[in-house]
Amino acid sequence: MIRTMNLKTRREILSNIRNQYQQSDWLGKTKLLDGFVAASGYDRKYAIKLLNSTEEINKPPQTRQSKVKYDEQVKQALITVWYAANQICSKRFVPFIPELVSAMERHGHLRLSVDVRFKLLAISRSTVDRILSLEKERAGKSISTTKPGNLFKHQIQVRTFADWGDVIPGFLEADLVAHCGGNTNGSFLNTLTLTDITTGWTECLPLLRKSASDVIIGLKLAQELLPFPLLGVDTDNGSEFINHELMNFCEENRITFTRSRAYRKNDQAHVEEKNGSIVRRIIGYDRFEGRVAWEALSELYRVLRVYVNFFQPSLKLLSKERNGAKVSKKYDTAKTPHQRVIMVKTVNQEIKDALNEQYERLDPVALLEELKKLQSKLFEYAWCGSDTLETTDPLAILNNLIALPEPKESSNNINNSSRDLASKKVALYHYRNTKKTNSNKRPRNWKTRKDPFEQVWDEIKLKLELNPEKTAKALLNGLIVKYPADFKSSHLRTLQRRVLHWRRSQLDQEARLRTIMRPHETSVM
Repeated sequence: MIRTMNLKTRREILSNIRNQYQQSDWLGKTKLLDGFVAASGYDRKYAIKLLNSTEEINKPPQTRQSKVKYDEQVKQALITVWYAANQICSKRFVPFIPELVSAMERHGHLRLSVDVRFKLLAISRSTVDRILSLEKERAGKSISTTKPGNLFKHQIQVRTFADWGDVIPGFLEADLVAHCGGNTNGSFLNTLTLTDITTGWTECLPLLRKSASDVIIGLKLAQELLPFPLLGVDTDNGSEFINHELMNFCEENRITFTRSRAYRKNDQAHVEEKNGSIVRRIIGYDRFEGRVAWEALSELYRVLRVYVNFFQPSLKLLSKERNGAKVSKKYDTAKTPHQRVIMVKTVNQEIKDALNEQYERLDPVALLEELKKLQSKLFEYAWCGSDTLETTDPLAILNNLIALPEPKESSNNINNSSRDLASKKVALYHYRNTKKTNSNKRPRNWKTRKDPFEQVWDEIKLKLELNPEKTAKALLNGLIVKYPADFKSSHLRTLQRRVLHWRRSQLDQEARLRTIMRPHETSVM
């Protein structure tokens, strides 16, 4: 077998003999050419062309510059929408982009041009992963606090992951998430997670203790919160589930009670996934004890249940095929639990109309901001010890959880209030700069130092145009992460001034436009 010489070696030989070849006589050139052709395997005429050439041998190949389709405007808009979706994966995020963009534009959180909107709605999952690769973060793992309950275990039917074939809304998987901080001693808060198999509708209910009575309280609340009747509950083998009280409760309310196999977490794959993607991601792994922490957790779940069920799409496995060691899975298009409930024929039309009406009032960005505030409030009680654990009234919990988040002000009211606030800031700024100015001195309109934001102002202005409510502090934090050598926290006041001037110019433009469109009306901004 003849082994060919690689390209690197051919170029090395060519660079070594080319100068000698060009300076030799006819007989010397013939000998060098014969040796080069024999060593490289080139055609004789091509070898002569290479030896007589004067071009650089190791010149890097020219790469074709492809036209950029998704520019900085599309990237910033995608990041804004992705954060409003709570940073979900591209398989869940891309099918929900049209709904989320419409909701954000309806409530005044996003303003897109026609071209940017068209590109954003046509973007693929692989492109989203590539653009958002620097924005993604990793999550941690949890520990298990499930203790087996052998009492009456043989009386409860076992249901595996393969037994959820043809079910209707109302059959749920249930599990507890312990907020113990890695230490299971003493009393600590728990979350009862309930996930509907058909629609993915999820309810997270805070419990003061890990007990059968608290679990029954959570199920009573679920009966009031779910948009469909509670027909069945599937749990693990923990003692808080496998007991007399829960069995009697299910029998009285005609609820099918089943359990998973011992040490087979995949039998409860639906609720285990929600434990990680919802509870652990939002609440974390800290320890929470006592009624004060429970009340803060209740307030957070009151908002979280609405945000998750209306604005967090999920995938459902349609089929799975094994070919040797390879498993091929096929999923449906990502949809929110609200969308799946609307598609189910067994759900009452009045309930569907009520859900659609509620969806039109909800603002995903406002809900996410409220979640962050309640999250910060909850973290104040982490590792703070326990207070008195009084018996909780189920009706008190119900009134706290079933109350929907109050709809935020309309975009017009928000814009008007922000305009009034901006006008007051502008007036206060000019008052502070002019009240100590001597009338004999000319006004100062020059700069004493270089503007640190001159090079990135177009990027800042683009973010402000996409999200007018973004604060200067949030903009500066993003610049510090992206350009750590150029910006620091001491630049905040300078950026606040620039943002204030930009908002004032926007107000002037809107006032001029209003005068042009409605010349018979006069409005003072």
